[in-house]
Amino acid sequence: MISEVTMPSMGADMSEGTIVKWLKKEGDQVKRGDKLAEIETDKTVVEMECYNDGILKKIIVQEGQAVPVGDLIAFIGDESDEVPEASSSQSAPIESNANDSSQVENKPEPTPSQSNVKVKASPIAKKLATELGVDLGAINGTGPGGRITREDVEAAAKGGSSVGDSNEASGESKNIPLTPMRKAIAGVVSKSKSEIPHFYISNSANMTEVIKKRSEFNEKNNVKVSVNDIILFAVTQALKKFPKFNSSFNQDSLIEHKNINIGMAIALPVGLIVPAVLGCEEKSLMEISNAAKDLASRAKGSGSPLTQEENNGATFSVSNLGMFDIDEFVAIVVPPQSAILSVGKANDEVIVEDGNMVISKIMKMTLSVDHRVNDGAEAAMFLGELKQILENPDQIFG
Repeated sequence: MISEVTMPSMGADMSEGTIVKWLKKEGDQVKRGDKLAEIETDKTVVEMECYNDGILKKIIVQEGQAVPVGDLIAFIGDESDEVPEASSSQSAPIESNANDSSQVENKPEPTPSQSNVKVKASPIAKKLATELGVDLGAINGTGPGGRITREDVEAAAKGGSSVGDSNEASGESKNIPLTPMRKAIAGVVSKSKSEIPHFYISNSANMTEVIKKRSEFNEKNNVKVSVNDIILFAVTQALKKFPKFNSSFNQDSLIEHKNINIGMAIALPVGLIVPAVLGCEEKSLMEISNAAKDLASRAKGSGSPLTQEENNGATFSVSNLGMFDIDEFVAIVVPPQSAILSVGKANDEVIVEDGNMVISKIMKMTLSVDHRVNDGAEAAMFLGELKQILENPDQIFG
């Protein structure tokens, strides 16, 4: 039986997606779980998975085209299945009629983003150019065959090669339109703060011993485990003991997730994304470290795109601003998750230990919680468990 493949929703704030690349061609045998295409959203490029077994009978939407979520993009079926006539406007050629004045009158004027499409540039470069107000026609590409890359666009934006100055109003103010990604972020945080009743709870962890053990571990094994990797590992162990923090609110019930997928806040030039390190419950410290480095690299455009599950599958998140010399901050819960941990820099502080004053590395932590899912006492116990793990590194490196 023939099945329709539609543009998937890869986030509650996603309204449309662009086919960057088809990973299968017409006539290919496909199975459920196969990577079918690369889809560009407002935030990043994600690999779309196939949900049916069969043959890719017909591709309706070609590479480079943007279509709304839910629109038909392809058909999958058996060899004997007939492909129905595509109703998608993207696939249907428009027949011109010299006597039909309405077609001439309604033809849209080219926009900067449409003219950018004609330039030899990667899809992500085209999108970024539109977001940053950069004219692709003024850029000399450094990619193969003169192709304009994401790095070329970012360099042009920093160098002031921008068309955004036309937005300048009289006086000292200017109007800066929101980029698609900024709009998406605005939608998510607005939804979070308006629908999720937050509460916040904080404590500190003495990181002196774990940082010392980390240095010894890295030197002994010739690896580069970061403090953030250790936090992700420790959070995973705490979630195993307090699984309610790995849950989501769903009207009259809670969805307790089987897998622990830790979202990792990553700052990109155009905004913030929170992709997930998947299956942390089964990973060792080194496996989490390697997965986190790979995730961050791919989120920034190196290597293969993020998968749909990595982009949307986080069940708990960690936001770490310690590398930006931030001591303490409060994060907003990412729907549909029920909690997020924010951590700052491990600072030298004088503390009293066994009656003596000593200098220790103290890291402040704040847990933001959906009050519909958890209460203060539970959050206190969760943070207490996390503190206990971080202050006893044998549980981490043992």
